[in-house]
Amino acid sequence: MKCKNCKGLAVKNGKQSNGKQRYYCKICKLSFQRSYNYRAYKIDTNKSIYQLLRESVGITAIARLLSISKTTIIKRIKEMACLITKPLFDERHQYYELNEMRVVVGYKLNEAWITYAINRYTKKIINFIVGRRTKRNISVITKSVLQLYPKMIFTDQLKTYKSLIPKTQHDTRKKNTTVIERHNLTLRTHLKRLSRRTICFSKTFEMLEATLKLYLWGYQLKF
Repeated sequence: MKCKNCKGLAVKNGKQSNGKQRYYCKICKLSFQRSYNYRAYKIDTNKSIYQLLRESVGITAIARLLSISKTTIIKRIKEMACLITKPLFDERHQYYELNEMRVVVGYKLNEAWITYAINRYTKKIINFIVGRRTKRNISVITKSVLQLYPKMIFTDQLKTYKSLIPKTQHDTRKKNTTVIERHNLTLRTHLKRLSRRTICFSKTFEMLEATLKLYLWGYQLKF
């Protein structure tokens, strides 16, 4: 039998307690069996989790549909998120919109904010941060945008922006943030944990950030 890892020749290496034959590859030192009963070992499991997560399916529902434990689902989401890095943008003199979106983490009274920037025309997310709506957190996003030498940055009338963005590049008129406001609605529609008037929410900031990474920059993954 061929090794699942290096495609080399694998030899028989005893049996499982359930009677299934095990194999051992002398090249990559991997021990495995031909097939597994637990569905999490299927090759397309991560892809299925990713697709369901983007279609407003909660963790419990994903576990039920794929017949996999919730613990495994959460672990796989975090593992996939670790493989994703913030994209590098070399664009210059573009128009950007910045906004914050209120969410719940842990319990209903524990609010958090997703602050992010979007290119008005390409709809690409430049950067995002999850946490309190503080000047320090917001400055992370504004710096990411200012490094791209923007023509104009559009925000709401939050006073914090005025101290972080040069006046000549800043516009706070409400009509100029329609793109990012529409994207907020898309996020709440596609991610169960962001929906309003629901019992679904993120228990930790880590899980919320991992989910956002998968949704916004999941195209980096190779299934």
